[in-house]
Amino acid sequence: MARNQELSEFLRRCRARISPESAGLPQRGAYRRVPGLRREEVAQLAGVSTDYYTRLEQGRQISPSPNVLEAVAAALRLDDAERAHLSDLVRPQTNRVRRAPPVVQRVRPGLRRFLDSFTDQAGFILGRRGDVLATNHLCRVLMADFDAMPFRERNLTRWIILDPAARELYMDWEQIASEMTAILRLDAGRHPDDTRTAELVGELSMKSEHFRRWWADHKVLDRTFGHKRFRHPVVGPVSIDYQAFTMPGEDDQTLFLYLPAQDQASQDAWRLLASWSADPATGGAGIGDHADNAVPTDRSTS
Repeated sequence: MARNQELSEFLRRCRARISPESAGLPQRGAYRRVPGLRREEVAQLAGVSTDYYTRLEQGRQISPSPNVLEAVAAALRLDDAERAHLSDLVRPQTNRVRRAPPVVQRVRPGLRRFLDSFTDQAGFILGRRGDVLATNHLCRVLMADFDAMPFRERNLTRWIILDPAARELYMDWEQIASEMTAILRLDAGRHPDDTRTAELVGELSMKSEHFRRWWADHKVLDRTFGHKRFRHPVVGPVSIDYQAFTMPGEDDQTLFLYLPAQDQASQDAWRLLASWSADPATGGAGIGDHADNAVPTDRSTS
């Protein structure tokens, strides 16, 4: 039932953002009861019957073909992440008597050594639901010492939304936090039976009004590359460019590398940050250091 509701809300919000004019449809009267396109208009654009699209949007037990899904996606102007999310939501779910235990994700030793080899870039590896699986030294100095946190708190989305230090660090905090919510929504659609994801969504919903609003928007986003602006407590403003890489043989693990933007101020701040973190007198602690709660013997997440 919850799965059907997810599909219904997603499709309704997608068609609500498209005006008839932008879709090339004629206006039929000045008054419209719903924002955006009507169901029959989406059906017309997709080349399916109104009854069929209505049953799809209502989450009925139907199995649309790839061609029909593509036609609906094109009618609703879905991007790649939204198309993947739609496919996840209509994918038949197997009935299980009980859920499988959560899978413990670990970074293989060779990959951890590879991450540590990046000394001029801040790097980290994210797993399912945004869990922070590994970080290098410069990442811990730029952002936070995730390795020292209790393992259930080592989650990038949780840290960005709930930790006051993250709100101070990100100059565009609201945009970044809303994007992380959309990324979590995409992961939740891909793995609907994941209990840890449900726990995380529940915690964030209880503790953050912002998260509740963003989650209700049902936006999805995939991460590939981008730009971020930081306000670091030691070196001041610094802009970074990042790239994301899916690890071969580890489909649910993504390596992120942060490099300073090309402007001179960011380059200078980055060099200062690297030299400051290398100074033994500073200790190189991250701005969100949680050393009192360290779990040094277990860096994995589950």
